[in-house]
Amino acid sequence: MKTAYRYFSVLSIAMTLVFAACHKEKPPVPEPVANEHGHIIFSFVHKVDGQNAIYDSMMYVNAAGNPYLVTDVQYFISDITLHKSDGSNKMITSKSIYYIDTKIPSTLSWSVADEIPIGSYNSISFTFGIDSAKNVSYIFPNPPESNMEWPIPLGGGYHMMKLNGKYKDLSNIEQNFNAHIGIGMDTTGGNTSFVQNYFSTTLPSSSFTIAKDDIRQIPIIMNIDSWFKTPTNFDFNVYGQNIMQNQTAMHIIVQNGFDVFTTGTILKKEK
Repeated sequence: MKTAYRYFSVLSIAMTLVFAACHKEKPPVPEPVANEHGHIIFSFVHKVDGQNAIYDSMMYVNAAGNPYLVTDVQYFISDITLHKSDGSNKMITSKSIYYIDTKIPSTLSWSVADEIPIGSYNSISFTFGIDSAKNVSYIFPNPPESNMEWPIPLGGGYHMMKLNGKYKDLSNIEQNFNAHIGIGMDTTGGNTSFVQNYFSTTLPSSSFTIAKDDIRQIPIIMNIDSWFKTPTNFDFNVYGQNIMQNQTAMHIIVQNGFDVFTTGTILKKEK
């Protein structure tokens, strides 16, 4: 009898413990952390001598002493990347190649679709033009981008830039100039090889902080006159009107491009 009593007592205690364990209140499951992010809008500004560019007016003189005017500027930038101090970065992937055209106002403002993780960013970098892996003919079937095709016999792909205008030659006669940059050809030693004329640049003073749901407006400024100076003055009378098959001339402009782009004041857009 005592044995049976002990058995039922032990069984009763065990069942009570199991029942209590089954009904023990479980700790709350933490809510998933929201993907906190903001957005950015890039605006593209074009200047000459520090002032907003005025087109179709023979009012500028470059470092080589050439009076000139600008009719339009068309170009690609690609692989825009936002860099953090910890070494991480955010590359803009919703549109890896972006086209800017001073005659198409809609291209001068780009509301980026990517969600930008919150935090502080040290700098912004991008590729001027399109790198060799992406610069492939026919990737843009429609204008205006398709109008930037570079001739296949000259390397194919697309122009990095078309900077068009006029200058006054040594006889004070207006001449057209087409400062077109694309894949160059090097014929040194009798052998022909293609030269990639894209380059990477980091925008000075491009640090910014973005909080949840912020929209940051980031002006990217091209100083047009900087293409024609430092480290080498570009003289239209020396290099002629068209430079598509002149790698020496294209190389000068590309080398001068290191300080062409700057950043304007980065603002928070009010909602």
